[in-house]
Amino acid sequence: MNFLAMPKIELHCHLDGSLRAETIIDIAQREGIQLPSIDQEELQKELIAPLECESLDEYLKRFSLPNMVMQSKDSLRRITFELFEDAAKENVKYLEVRFAPLLHILKGLSVEEIIQSVIEGMREAENRYEIKGNIILSCMRTMSVDSAYEVVEKGRKFLGKGVVAIDLCASEEEGFCGEFVEPIALAKEYGYRVTIHAGETGIGKNVLEAVELLGAERIGHGVFIKGCAEAYKIVKERQIVLEMCPTSNVQTKAVQHYSEHPIYQFHKDGIKVTINTDNRTVSDTTMAKEIHLVNGEFHLSEEDWRQIYVTSVEASFADQEIKEWCLAQY
Repeated sequence: MNFLAMPKIELHCHLDGSLRAETIIDIAQREGIQLPSIDQEELQKELIAPLECESLDEYLKRFSLPNMVMQSKDSLRRITFELFEDAAKENVKYLEVRFAPLLHILKGLSVEEIIQSVIEGMREAENRYEIKGNIILSCMRTMSVDSAYEVVEKGRKFLGKGVVAIDLCASEEEGFCGEFVEPIALAKEYGYRVTIHAGETGIGKNVLEAVELLGAERIGHGVFIKGCAEAYKIVKERQIVLEMCPTSNVQTKAVQHYSEHPIYQFHKDGIKVTINTDNRTVSDTTMAKEIHLVNGEFHLSEEDWRQIYVTSVEASFADQEIKEWCLAQY
């Protein structure tokens, strides 16, 4: 099977985890930002999380350096364009990119300017390549509830103009959903779709609460529903879609080895799964590589791949026209 040539859909990809090393060097030199190294190979070592990472928190440390060069409109436009360009070159037909606007205000940009710049980068890529996209706004669980309200309010005017959904991400603690019930409810009222990072670090109950308290339609990762019967049941019965990221899950030690990843077991049991990169740079991966890894471990059939593709299209936050276009690509 030619994994590079086959059409792909990606629903879980972080902008700040997917920068080209050469772009970081170029922006840093233009903007006078000090880097640990301007040698591309050396810089890659700072950007890529090893498979031997001890935890999610150690993995997340890799994001501080990219964030330094994501503080201007031009940089945000360029980085977004390049991510869509890289995805298009491996035949990704539709890509949902997520990012936390409040991480990019350090040099005075407004939240609106930040969101607009990311949308412009996406539109430029859509005009140049055979790829469609949308943006998901992430609220940081490590920030205040008020900060989540800020993202929801300021992102509202971009709904239907490139922004489609709201997300909660960052370090995962037990019971986080209870804190964010009101801002996420407001987001739903405004028309945002909802996907929540949960069940990535051993707390399956967070998935249950993400669905019950926050109305999550999709779950980022969700690996640990395997250890929580209630979460497993609600995900299966309500057909909540899991955005699974195999390499990232090995790096963060959600699973120890690829062979232990539950993606195939979930799929065979009727749970809706999708395959994603999470972070192309930090995880040193692509969609083709993730699909190749899953196939290498579990030997999926052509019908399995078709089902996962269709699930990904149907679970996307795209409009019906884009969904039909994507379905016609397979």
